[in-house]
Amino acid sequence: MNIIRTKDLSLFYGSFQALRDINLNIPEREITALIGPSGCGKSTFLRTLNRMNDLIPGVKITGQITCHGEDIYAHGTDPIALRKQVGMVFQKPNPFPMSIFDNIAYGPKLHESLSKPDMADLVERSLRGAALWDEVKDRLKKSALSLSGGQQQRLCIARALSVSPDVLLMDEPTSALDPASTMKIEELMGRLKQNYTVVIVTHNMQQAARISDRTAFFLTGDLVETGRTDEVFSMPRDKRTEDYITGRFG
Repeated sequence: MNIIRTKDLSLFYGSFQALRDINLNIPEREITALIGPSGCGKSTFLRTLNRMNDLIPGVKITGQITCHGEDIYAHGTDPIALRKQVGMVFQKPNPFPMSIFDNIAYGPKLHESLSKPDMADLVERSLRGAALWDEVKDRLKKSALSLSGGQQQRLCIARALSVSPDVLLMDEPTSALDPASTMKIEELMGRLKQNYTVVIVTHNMQQAARISDRTAFFLTGDLVETGRTDEVFSMPRDKRTEDYITGRFG
């Protein structure tokens, strides 16, 4: 079942067209990888899925994106409520300059009023969900900035999970991390898809092949090809996909 559908989606930065008539379905509880060379539109596309592009002046969007069948750009849609449902983890870890506990509690406090024990339970659940609880349970009052880069990124994942999203968007979440931290995040993503839909932008072909169920290849604002990851990598239908995957360009 598809949780997100885009129909004839185009995006303009002023007069520059960054996305051209994108039709892509995102299946529920799978990992969809968006690949392609720098500047091809994959991160721009990712940000349309929770309306992060609304924050950029001069952006114009045409076409339609639905999440659970609801048009997310319809008049009256609350972008804040949408971003609770469709969370985002960025390329560089961006913990808030506050305690580990308060980083996780920040989002839930905006949306609901919880007792102290319930909030403590939620923080623990979120940190366990991001495979971080055992490493930080004895220092929840310490600054999140004291964590390593890989731990900070998992904290940001836990923070996104704390408001119970359906979809997790990840924009090159391991590009700033060392190989050991990258492996932990990849293992974590494999577990997350049991409960969440994950969409990841990655420059790393091997990562896309290792972790994703489906792959979408973008090139200069076009969606060239999409399909099951094993098929896209072993039997691409488009010569441009084959050239990119085999390293002839990009």
